[in-house]
Amino acid sequence: MLNVVILAAGLGKRMQSALPKVLHPIAGKPMLEHVLDSARLLQPDRIVVVVGHGAETVEAKFAGQDDLRFVIQQPQQGTGHAVMQAVPELLGEGAADTTLVLYGDVPLVQPDTLQALLDARQEGLAILTEHVADPTGYGRIVRDESGFIARIVEHKDASDVERAINEVNTGILAAPTSRLKLWLDRLDNSNAQGEYYLTDVVGFSVSDGVAVSAAHPAHSWETLGVNSRVQQAQLERAWQEEQARRLLEQGVTIADPARFDLRGTLSCGRDVFIDVGCVFEGDVVLGDGVHIAAHCVLSNVTLGEKSRIEAFSHLDQTTTQSDVKVGPFARLRPGTRLGEGAQIGNFVEVKNSHFGPASKASHLSYIGDAVLGEQVNVGAGTITCNYDGANKHQTIIEDNVFIGSDTQLVAPVRVGKGATIGAGTTVTRDVPADSLTISRSPQKTIDSWVRPTKKKAES
Repeated sequence: MLNVVILAAGLGKRMQSALPKVLHPIAGKPMLEHVLDSARLLQPDRIVVVVGHGAETVEAKFAGQDDLRFVIQQPQQGTGHAVMQAVPELLGEGAADTTLVLYGDVPLVQPDTLQALLDARQEGLAILTEHVADPTGYGRIVRDESGFIARIVEHKDASDVERAINEVNTGILAAPTSRLKLWLDRLDNSNAQGEYYLTDVVGFSVSDGVAVSAAHPAHSWETLGVNSRVQQAQLERAWQEEQARRLLEQGVTIADPARFDLRGTLSCGRDVFIDVGCVFEGDVVLGDGVHIAAHCVLSNVTLGEKSRIEAFSHLDQTTTQSDVKVGPFARLRPGTRLGEGAQIGNFVEVKNSHFGPASKASHLSYIGDAVLGEQVNVGAGTITCNYDGANKHQTIIEDNVFIGSDTQLVAPVRVGKGATIGAGTTVTRDVPADSLTISRSPQKTIDSWVRPTKKKAES
């Protein structure tokens, strides 16, 4: 049996926020969600989340996730006290049954590192340790003359000799469940903070003759915690650079990894180029040869091969086929689907619409709730009037239609195949195929007209 206990009860006073600390985001999702994602990859039998400050908010955020058990720590009296609250929920009493303790504000520990920790536990206790240049504030790993771990000393309780040690405790440990329960019963709060330290179980393990092993993270950022906005920003950038590094190793060209943000998943084909300042949210898939210019935002988007997204374009819940061109300064809203070779130009907004192959709206238009066939040309300033104040209506534009500039298509309406709409037309009825439709008023010229002049102010 494998239990995972995640400590998530802290106030996070230095965050200066009404939002519980573990719900603050890294890469677009709450820190606690990162921890849960890693924990679930270990296929645990039970996950217990210890909450305290903002407990209702935390539980509401993860409502409906049936594999989670929530317990309350109130008041907060240290890490050992927090794990005590989880004891009634822990499964298994055998020697091989394990409890893994994680932290909701240490979000980026990787599954491979956690598996290495579980492997190191074997029949005893295993803790995740790390060598750091500046160990200030960390609990020190004190080893015996044979090099085995003897105890952990918190910084505030450490002697000068102990403070010189640079191997530190990350707080993450894996323990035999049955023994952990006994060790928790032996904790006391006779220390500088008056708290129950989980780290004291290391001493109990040694005194009971249970071996204490160590595992180490592959990356230093895995064990970084967040206690302030500064630390949150630092960890955000560290994780973004790591995600960029992984993509670079897969063959993606990223113009500047320091100006790249992934807040979800990004799958790329061969020869993909991503310029500076781009943000990817949700699930994004980029086909072979896709080019993303500077400062674009893509959220839940799938782009066909050789598609090109020009600078400052925003795409949300959009799907394209190959050789599509979008932007610059275009906005594609949910439900947009672009066929092969379609083009959406600058300052064009598209919502819940399908563009057939080689159809285009090159500039300054709004196309909403519409279906366009093949090789449709939408002139500048065209809009589909899809909303009557209460309901949305659809516009259908068949193949090879030419729509002149400044046209209004008042839905519901259909424009037949091969039709031409003259510039400045308001279309309120269906248009026959292969016809010309114009609704302009006759142009008049008044020769005797005199432009008004501004009256002089009276002195």
